[in-house]
Amino acid sequence: MAAIKNIDLKREQEATLDRPPRAYGMMAKILFRGMDIFYGKELTLGKVRVLEILARIPYQTWEISRYHKLSHRFSDPSFVGNSTDLITWSREAQDNEFWHLQVVNEKIREDNVKLNWYKDRVLPVVAVFGYNLFCRFLAFVNIREEIRLNADLEDHAEHEYMMFVKKHPSLDRQPVPHTVSENGGFKTWGDVFRKIGLDERAHMNNSLSRCGRESEVVQPSGY
Repeated sequence: MAAIKNIDLKREQEATLDRPPRAYGMMAKILFRGMDIFYGKELTLGKVRVLEILARIPYQTWEISRYHKLSHRFSDPSFVGNSTDLITWSREAQDNEFWHLQVVNEKIREDNVKLNWYKDRVLPVVAVFGYNLFCRFLAFVNIREEIRLNADLEDHAEHEYMMFVKKHPSLDRQPVPHTVSENGGFKTWGDVFRKIGLDERAHMNNSLSRCGRESEVVQPSGY
């Protein structure tokens, strides 16, 4: 995870909110609609928790898919190189998304948020199963299309996190515990969620680069 000392997190938040969301594809819109139906349109810690549980699945799918195909195409240098690059990045993204999940769980504990047994215990299990099958199928049929879909999801997540901080200014007055601060030098929860938003932007940009849409990559404004 990148250090934040050279990043103006508030400026990056403003840049995100000034930038219109991507023109999302139909599959992304369906997924967003499904989440809104079950968890509401407003971003809450409970909803974030579920989203971060699901966020690692596409990267896991790509890693498994590439390793499977490498068993048959190991003599193709170009395919091996491209696949190795995708696998390496997928692992890094999985670790980063898992850090997001840990951070959100820490905030839930700190705020003593009461989780719902159905929405926060049962539904995530069902969602993980269904989303995993969907991602595996799409990766098998057209992995480039799945990576493009992931760019839409990550762009949406970036905007949601930055708006979440804007709507909850008290986060900038809440110091983070040592367990969170030591992993990035964060001072407030506002900075933590802004950094997560920037991580999602990086994931979007990497996805765009890997599905042939380099021209749509968002250039950083402060780092």
